[in-house]
Amino acid sequence: MTVLTQTKGKQESAKAAATAVPVAAVIVVACYIGAQMLSDITSLKIGLVAGYAVDMGTFIYPITFTLRDLAHKTLGKRNAQALIVMAAVINLFMAAYLAWAASVPSDPTWGLGAEFSAILGPLWRIVIASILAELVSELIDTEAYHWFVTRVTQKYQWARVLFSNSISVPIDNVIFAVGAFGPLPFLQDHFLTLPWAVVWQIFVFNLVVKYGMTLISLPLIYLTPKTEK
Repeated sequence: MTVLTQTKGKQESAKAAATAVPVAAVIVVACYIGAQMLSDITSLKIGLVAGYAVDMGTFIYPITFTLRDLAHKTLGKRNAQALIVMAAVINLFMAAYLAWAASVPSDPTWGLGAEFSAILGPLWRIVIASILAELVSELIDTEAYHWFVTRVTQKYQWARVLFSNSISVPIDNVIFAVGAFGPLPFLQDHFLTLPWAVVWQIFVFNLVVKYGMTLISLPLIYLTPKTEK
């Protein structure tokens, strides 16, 4: 009887542990990591939109700030910080793995080795600038969001997202634009280096797009119940 009681107790404990994390939080974390990876891959292409140069990850990446806010809301500040760091580690590993995959000799019967390397082989300057921008700006976003909900108000959830994103998005933008394309002293001869006027154009256009995507993604904050920590 004692053995049965202990077994039942262990089963109940396991069930409680399995249901401790809300399903919504699991979905948010999966979406956050997926959006981070997708934006990093598509940032390898610089497109022309309305006549302006823009990395194509710009249209998906801003959503990660609101998804980060959702993770913060459902899992708390420390877990949100851990998520940001792990996303950076995963993206760095992804870039390294793609670089290795691109370097492996292709089977001659396949015939698309050069295309794979040209498309998915990472440009390390863009990769490093992108991951550094993500890490710094989203950690700052965490602090801004936490300050708002603890010092200002837990009402007006749209306002906390708008406030934190208004601080973190420009920081992300300047780190990425300058780091990836700026004529920095030690990178003046790099093939990705662009004149400051073009870097400024990338910064401004990306900022407009990111703020637009922020406004579009604002309603996502209402998808989960309030569980601030």
